[in-house]
Amino acid sequence: MLQELLERSNVEGGELVEEMTEAVVGSNEGPAEETEDLEPLEPDDDGGTFQQVTNLLNVMDSGSAKTDAAGGAGPDMRKMLASVIITEKATTEPSAVINALIRCLQVPEISTQRKVNIYNILQEIIQQEGELEDQGVQRLVAIASKEMRESLEVEGYAKAEAASDTLVALSRNHFSLVMYELQHHLKPLNLTDEFVIVTLAKLANGNVFEFMPYMGITLATIFTMLRLTNEAKMCQVICSAMETFCEMVQFYLRHLEDSVYPVMTEDQFAMKLFPMYRYFVTVWLRNHNPEVKLGVIKSLKPMLTLLLPNDDLRNQLYDYIPLLLAEYRGGLEALFITQVLRQILETSVTTNTPVPQMQLHTIFTELHFQVCAKAPAQQQYSSQNLAEIVHCFIALARSYPKELMKFFLGQMEMSQEAIRVGTLTLIRAIVSAAEPRMNVRTIYLAIRVVKTTLSDTRFKVRMAILRIIGQLALSGYQDRIKGWGLKYVSVQLTLSTYKLTNRRESFYQRDLEEKMVHKVTMDTVQIITSSVSGMTNEFWLRLLCYIMETDHTEALTPICISLTNLVEHQPRTKDVEASVASKSRHVDLPAPQKLLARLLVLMSSPYKGEGRGIAMLNLLRTLSQSIAPAMADVWELEIPLLVKYLEEHTEFTCNQKTWEDKLIQFLRNSLKKTRGSTWSLRLSKELNSQIESFDSPSLEKGFLYRALGFTLATGLEADKVETLLLELLYKTDYGNDFDREGVILCFGLCARGQVKTVLNVLHDFEERIQESEQSWQIGAWRKDHPWRRETVKGALMVMYSCVASYCHPQMLLTHVDTPITAKIIHHFSSSCQDICLKMAFLKSVVQVTDAIGNIKDLEDFEFAQKMSLTGIIIATIKAEPTDSLVSPVRTMAIEALSHLSSLKPFYSTEENNELMDISIHSVISLQPPLEDNESIQTLYANALQALEHLMEGLMQRQLDPKGLQEMAHLLGKWILSEREGEREKAMNLHLHLLQIHVQNAGVCIPLKPGQFGTLVGLIAPRTCDSHTRTRMASMDVLSSLLDLHASQTCSLWGPSEELELAKCKEDLQGLDMEETFSASSRIAKKLCENIGAMDLWHDKASVTWIGTFLQRRTKELEDKVAEILGAILVHLPVADHPEVRRLLIEGILLLAHYHQETVLTSLLRQPLPMESHLTEVWLAVAENVPFARTMLHGLMGRLQARFTPRANATSKADIWRLAAVDPLMTLCTIHLLIQKMDMDDKVLDLFPDLIYTLLLQLSGSQGPEAVSPVLKTWRLVHMGTLPKEINLQRITIKSMKLLFRRLSSEQLVRTLEEQGVWSLLQTSSTVLQGAGLLARFCMRNMEGYRQRLSELVLRGMDSDVLCCRISSTAVCVEFMSDPVLYQEKLLKPTVLMLEKGVDQEDEALRVLSLRALGNMALGAPKKVRQYRKLLLEKCLGSLREPVVTSVTSEGMEALAKILAELREGDVGSSFGIISERCRAFFDNESELLRLKAFVLFGKLAKLVRISKKHFFKEEVKKAWIPLILHCQDPCSEAAQACMTTMFQCVHFWGWKALENSPGRSNTSAAEEMTVFQMMLCSIPTQKKPAVLHSFFLETMTYVNSNLPRIRMAACDLAGIIMQQMPAHHLKKLDFPALRNSLQELQLDLDPGVRRAALETLKVLDTCCQHQLLASPEGIC
Repeated sequence: MLQELLERSNVEGGELVEEMTEAVVGSNEGPAEETEDLEPLEPDDDGGTFQQVTNLLNVMDSGSAKTDAAGGAGPDMRKMLASVIITEKATTEPSAVINALIRCLQVPEISTQRKVNIYNILQEIIQQEGELEDQGVQRLVAIASKEMRESLEVEGYAKAEAASDTLVALSRNHFSLVMYELQHHLKPLNLTDEFVIVTLAKLANGNVFEFMPYMGITLATIFTMLRLTNEAKMCQVICSAMETFCEMVQFYLRHLEDSVYPVMTEDQFAMKLFPMYRYFVTVWLRNHNPEVKLGVIKSLKPMLTLLLPNDDLRNQLYDYIPLLLAEYRGGLEALFITQVLRQILETSVTTNTPVPQMQLHTIFTELHFQVCAKAPAQQQYSSQNLAEIVHCFIALARSYPKELMKFFLGQMEMSQEAIRVGTLTLIRAIVSAAEPRMNVRTIYLAIRVVKTTLSDTRFKVRMAILRIIGQLALSGYQDRIKGWGLKYVSVQLTLSTYKLTNRRESFYQRDLEEKMVHKVTMDTVQIITSSVSGMTNEFWLRLLCYIMETDHTEALTPICISLTNLVEHQPRTKDVEASVASKSRHVDLPAPQKLLARLLVLMSSPYKGEGRGIAMLNLLRTLSQSIAPAMADVWELEIPLLVKYLEEHTEFTCNQKTWEDKLIQFLRNSLKKTRGSTWSLRLSKELNSQIESFDSPSLEKGFLYRALGFTLATGLEADKVETLLLELLYKTDYGNDFDREGVILCFGLCARGQVKTVLNVLHDFEERIQESEQSWQIGAWRKDHPWRRETVKGALMVMYSCVASYCHPQMLLTHVDTPITAKIIHHFSSSCQDICLKMAFLKSVVQVTDAIGNIKDLEDFEFAQKMSLTGIIIATIKAEPTDSLVSPVRTMAIEALSHLSSLKPFYSTEENNELMDISIHSVISLQPPLEDNESIQTLYANALQALEHLMEGLMQRQLDPKGLQEMAHLLGKWILSEREGEREKAMNLHLHLLQIHVQNAGVCIPLKPGQFGTLVGLIAPRTCDSHTRTRMASMDVLSSLLDLHASQTCSLWGPSEELELAKCKEDLQGLDMEETFSASSRIAKKLCENIGAMDLWHDKASVTWIGTFLQRRTKELEDKVAEILGAILVHLPVADHPEVRRLLIEGILLLAHYHQETVLTSLLRQPLPMESHLTEVWLAVAENVPFARTMLHGLMGRLQARFTPRANATSKADIWRLAAVDPLMTLCTIHLLIQKMDMDDKVLDLFPDLIYTLLLQLSGSQGPEAVSPVLKTWRLVHMGTLPKEINLQRITIKSMKLLFRRLSSEQLVRTLEEQGVWSLLQTSSTVLQGAGLLARFCMRNMEGYRQRLSELVLRGMDSDVLCCRISSTAVCVEFMSDPVLYQEKLLKPTVLMLEKGVDQEDEALRVLSLRALGNMALGAPKKVRQYRKLLLEKCLGSLREPVVTSVTSEGMEALAKILAELREGDVGSSFGIISERCRAFFDNESELLRLKAFVLFGKLAKLVRISKKHFFKEEVKKAWIPLILHCQDPCSEAAQACMTTMFQCVHFWGWKALENSPGRSNTSAAEEMTVFQMMLCSIPTQKKPAVLHSFFLETMTYVNSNLPRIRMAACDLAGIIMQQMPAHHLKKLDFPALRNSLQELQLDLDPGVRRAALETLKVLDTCCQHQLLASPEGIC
């Protein structure tokens, strides 16, 4: 082991190895001699050992001075190696090594550091060896004691500390010797050395029970030294030691039953401690050194734990309390003093021995000062100190409540804010004291103190009082706050709300303070209402009225919650008014209607104020019986639904309109229950009265108008409804748009049930304001709202139309002409007709006509006012400027005409034409707006849309050729206009109307030839218009005319004609006017042209012309390639003459030479199976080998495009290259080319790319990518079902076979067939296995292509397509097991790709990535150490949760490969993690995981050397029982692996007998295991019986295993262990429980388990009988 450690260090530093070698072997040779070999330390005489140890210590000393010049190990490594060598030597020769080290200590004039090193080594040896020879121990104790007591300089402290630690280490097995030495130097009245005390404290801490017999004399002796101690350091040491002694005494007293020494009682210890406590407090606590004070205070707490229980000493301890209080005024941390005081005071309460009354005032004053005064800056624990002080006051309140409250009362009289707040805080803490609770008398006195400060207006005091009231309610003293407390809360609620709603901007600080008070008040209200029962009605009414009065709506949510709690926690009578009338006559209770109105309006914004909507709904539900008993049932059903809706949404997801609709429906359903009563009318009054309470605009006010309208509609008393409506009309500010629209909506909604009433109110309002042309000054009614005449007129017009929109259909037909429309016309005619009035009038017309149009059964109704309205609207349109657009009046007028046109009586033809002409002129004459004016652009677009809608509506009345001609006639002058904009708009309008006409062509009269020609003649010249958009629109009009003509004459156009028209339309987009004229001419020709071929000679001439033209102009035909190729492919199948076919194919090849992507896409989009003419084309390609090679590149690119990110096209060639093609067609083409091409060297260079591409295609064909894309661009489809042999998998494999045969490698072809590679590739479940085998054989037989294949695989692993990454990784698995990646310098990028693969979610990709990383140990073993951190991290990641069997097993297998190439030091901290995870899988249900875990644990065992030996020994102990049991694992492979691993771990026990295992004997496996187990159990019986006991307990846990074989093995092993277990350990076993467990196994389904359990039960009974005989009491 030592040699291996040195070999490992050789890697890190040659100089270090040389030094270690000289240190080990140099002691037996002269200075001139050289050592040939470095051997481990051998047994030698004492002189040789001394020399070896000295040399190694020299190395340790030199390590601090030498630098790492050679790049090897540093000083820490030198020290560690030398120390390990000495310690290793001590395992074989402990006495010699210890004697050598002792001699080294005695060498004169050695450095302090050398002594520290020696002591550290001695401690390791002592810990390792345990008991040592007495002679050596005595020498070492004497030397260490002397070194420890020498003068303490700066370096001397380290030496003394090391010597002290060495004595403590010796005390574990030689306590008496060490204790004798220390007691020898601990003499009464003689100040001992510092480290004698320190070492005694350490001894007490590590050997409690052994030290106790010496505790008394130790304490007594130390007490005699106290007066002799003057140095601060010694004082601190004694205080620290006393702290330790007291803690150990407490431990000893708690475990007296475990002590074998004479027992000392707690009182005896207390009597010995008290003099020291007295001296500490009276003398040392007055020391000026703060460190001494701190040490004393810290030691008092454990001392008091022993002293305070003593009744005789407790009163004496109280006498020293003033000395402790005096330290508050010093610089000592107050927390430690308070902790001591709390200990004393709480003990005084528990023992019922209060502190003397004469000390109370001092205690009160000092502690109270700590609470009220600001803590000094140097106090680090001020918050903890305050918490401790609170506990002190609680204890004082339990003992002296009257005196404490009297003190508090005196403090309150000082009126200082800090003192009052601090005192109130303490009172709150006393009130909140846990069990036992404060007595009633104490609470009464505390409340008296609080009441003295109720008039204090400072915000901190107010908050403190509110918190006390809340705490009283929480602590169960509800009766104590009724009256004064509730009144105070009510006052503060009102006061804070008033100040917040009337705040000033300049008083920000005061506003912040009031917000804090308000928040605390709200919290207190919630506490009170949720905890106080039998609440006073006055408080209830105050909260209820608060909702109605406050403008601070943020407080409504907690108030509503509080009111809900009050109602739920105490019974309420049905009528709130009756319940409180007798007790609170002076309080105005809000009416139920007023409360409902207030809550409904506020609920319209449900998420304001921390979600007030839900709180108010819950309050309504709770008060349902009080507000409206008739509505209670409805509210019980509907309120939960409203609450659920709010809970499912947030402020950002809730639709305001939907929510308001739900509230209105809730209101409507509620009012239905009150029919026949005045409830709804009273609610309307309340809603009306609240209008002025809300700002405009606001959501609440908008909902208020709406709710008021719905409520008024249900009113029964018309006269009272009229009064309310009239009042609303008078008080409305018509200059405010929001209020005006709200009143209009309210009147409309009211008209649903009160249309006559509403019309009467409007008429009455018009009369009262003297609607005459002389007097329109309405300011007499409301001087603050000086109404304008036009504003009121506009409001009245829209109000009438809104009434029409909402009233009942039958009522509408009765009143629509008179008075509704008549009033609208009257108000508009009698006004100044400004823009606002025009818009109001037009809006009213649209609303009225919409309302009429929405009536289903109009029958013979005719709108009498239609022509009057039409005249006004036409006049309005004509009044608009024809060249500019400044308002939406024009658009609204045209829309109004559209609505009017659908009502009876219908317009005549002349009227229709007039309306169209006026509207067309009004819109088309407008100049287009500038691009930077968005508002005018919107108006312009809306006007064009309105015109289209009007024209469409008017045309619906005249869908015949005459109507079409009339429309064209009206647009003709605009189509022929000199202005481009007018021509474009007219043409687009013509197109839109013509399309409407074509859609209804089936019911129209056919166009006559003359009519068709007229229409075409109007449009045709515009195809040469200078404006591009006009030309395009004219082409679309002509196309629509041709479609119309064709549909009516049943002469449909063919595809060629459609294609030609599309081409002409494309040419019209150009800027070249010559091309435009040419396209226009072709359009004309197409109207009358007949197309057809004539004979063979014409065909030959045509193709000759085509060929000649292509040879000379191919490069210039990029835009025409697809069209030319399409024409050739159409004619090629029907060309019978070979010469013609040849010339056409040459033309295709010529096109492909210059425009490969376009031609390739076109050919690949032909249907399968491949037709003969297409085969001819590809055969012609194959004849030209260089060109065929280029085409193969293109074909492979199309297949690989599926596995690469989608790129954006930057040219037309890119568009064709990126176009979708059928991969099956591509594969068939590749197969054909491979079959027909001549294979030269240049073609063979494509072999890696072809193989890789086909392999990717094969892997990708197993997923969703396998389905051929649906190509909609070409109108070609597969005719019928394709033959079975034409599919992606078969064509791909067929191509690969053909490719390998063309390589002329018979050996490789035969190998692939014999290994079944092609069969594996055909199945989706084995395709990855087949890909791996194919890659393996390619690497072995095709060395020339390995580099290119490696590059392609690396590129595939970086793909975004999952199947591509998986298949590439499967190939990489084989590449990683070969040196090719390392040789080609591709290992690093490959490893990085595999690292990413391990982190992916796909299971197959993770497994393959781990497998490839593990194969690095096969392909590049020298690089494993370089990448060890990455490899270990990724493999360990696969072992963590969640466990995926395949990934985890692969990770362990990869780790096993990697560990074989690493050394112990390379693994680092991962060693323990690997071991832990291995053990976790020993008992896994998966056989595979168990097998891999056993193998990996065995690899770890082989890896262990010196540094990990001790750690792994502990791991073996933890894993030993599972290893023994799983040697009988039901999986034979796992059992064999477990057996092998177990025997590899045997030597870690250090038991020679176990290493001679029966692994190779001739006996059966079961007998071998039994013998081995018996041997295993017999050895611990002699050496470490406790280990055998732990083995037994762990073994019994496996009797409940899920595996029968393991349960059987556990039973057998348990029986063997009990037979070997010593008697005193058998006593510790729970025999009844063991018997129950084994008896339960008698019911096991497996007979082997039942047999093994029976045998073990017999052993148990035997052991039990022996114990009965040995012990009279019995243990069974």
